Amino acid sequence: MDTLNQTTVTEFVFLGLTDNWVLEKLFFMSFSITYLLTLLGNILIIVTILLTPRLHTPMYFFLSNLSFIDICHSSVTVPKMLEGLLLERKTISFNNCIAQLFFLHLFACAEIFLLTIMAYDRYVAICTPLHYPSVMTVRVCVQLVFALWLGGTVHSLVQTFLTIRLPYCGPNIIDSYFCDVPPVIKLACTDTYLTGMLIVSNSGTISLTCFSALVASYAVILVSLRKQSAEGRRKALSTCSAHLILVALFFGPCIFIYTRPDTSFSIDKMVSVFYTVVTPLLNPLIYTLRNEEVKSAMKQLRQRQVFFIKSYT
Repeated sequence: MDTLNQTTVTEFVFLGLTDNWVLEKLFFMSFSITYLLTLLGNILIIVTILLTPRLHTPMYFFLSNLSFIDICHSSVTVPKMLEGLLLERKTISFNNCIAQLFFLHLFACAEIFLLTIMAYDRYVAICTPLHYPSVMTVRVCVQLVFALWLGGTVHSLVQTFLTIRLPYCGPNIIDSYFCDVPPVIKLACTDTYLTGMLIVSNSGTISLTCFSALVASYAVILVSLRKQSAEGRRKALSTCSAHLILVALFFGPCIFIYTRPDTSFSIDKMVSVFYTVVTPLLNPLIYTLRNEEVKSAMKQLRQRQVFFIKSYT
């Protein structure tokens, strides 16, 4: 607790993405549109699944949770980034910075665990289809979702504790557009090598372990597809390929950022933008463009809405 008493920094200053005024305005317009589409796309998926009884299955239950996490994940960083693009001096209070850091890791870790659970769900559905109804029951699905939120919370608390236990007495300039553990601990008024290694070990272990489990699951699935019919292989490959694209888009940046020591690369900001801004938008696009059931359900909901409107006009 003594180190906490040494903290005199009350706010942090972001350097942002660029100091070019024209680029800032272009980024503001493009990222505003991206964020709006992210919200609309993921909300549309959640509403479609909720209002379509035939989509009340474990796979779509997990997909709706993925959309919810994507909404939360992007909302942690994007609104503050958009505000900063309009301001000459981009600041955030110490407490808000810690809160942003906590929720960033909470939702990112929850998404990692959820993608792993979705891989397990596909493994059971494709490799042991006869046992699927008894294995992936409603109770089991709810328990898995509860477990992923619990795991995400524990991970985030560890990251946050390792960050706030350090003293911060200046400087207070963060070379980023949001608060994350690596750039924040660089500003601590003490040696952070051990803390940095603990943080990398924690995040890296989760990312690499879940990624390895995902690769193993899909390797087994691909081998088992040889026994499936042509139609079964087509449907399974369509679903699994969409999931694999999401895994690559999300795990790639996470592994790049959180599994190396405390270093700084110029490409870090670009990678961070991709996984905090772009990936949450790509998730609904991938699942709606590649999933016939979701597209069909959305079409039916649209037709029902049109019929509802006509009946009252």
